[in-house]
Amino acid sequence: MEGDVFSGFSNGTQIDGKVLHTFQKSFVQVQDILDQNRLLINEINQNHESKIPNNLSRNVGLIKELNNNIRRVVDLYADLSTSYTRSMEVSSEGDSSAGTFKSDGKASSQKRIRSG
Repeated sequence: MEGDVFSGFSNGTQIDGKVLHTFQKSFVQVQDILDQNRLLINEINQNHESKIPNNLSRNVGLIKELNNNIRRVVDLYADLSTSYTRSMEVSSEGDSSAGTFKSDGKASSQKRIRSG
């Protein structure tokens, strides 16, 4: 099932294998960071509940690490968005003369309706 994630879309668009590999790699990185964040949050909560001064001081560093991880996830998603957009632009260049289609597969009308 893992290899089928981006094998095609409902409109029949195929994704390049290199793009697929990049997506999968990025999603694995995101999931790893989110798993790490879960552990950090658990430790932060335990330290907070303990009310021990050294544990509370340690939370400062843990929260900074958590914030940095969140920034990394945002950056990874931004890179994914850029990669996806570029791959769709490249794939649509070959289809530019085909016109546009509605979700039902019928050509859409590109006529401009004038008001007045």
